[in-house]
Amino acid sequence: MDLAKAKDEDKLSMCRKYFLGGFAFLPFLWLINSIWFFREAFRKQPYAQQKAIRMYVIKSMIACAVATSCFIAWVTVFQLHRAEWGATADYISFIIPKGIP
Repeated sequence: MDLAKAKDEDKLSMCRKYFLGGFAFLPFLWLINSIWFFREAFRKQPYAQQKAIRMYVIKSMIACAVATSCFIAWVTVFQLHRAEWGATADYISFIIPKGIP
């Protein structure tokens, strides 16, 4: 979809839907929202819906950063302590590594 051809109300509605969609365990929508609407929020001439779009873009950036940080922290902790957790770690693993931990 070309944002230049969309109405300002439609842009705001889409930006809001992408932001809320990120809470449905789809944090990549926050990244997409941040990138796709960045120009609309910060580089275009001011218009009525721009303030709300800017708010959703900023919140999407923050939420994406938090989700990414949590994911990296979880992967790091899991990789460092998988062997110590024994069977519990095996139950939550997709692939069980073979060999000596």
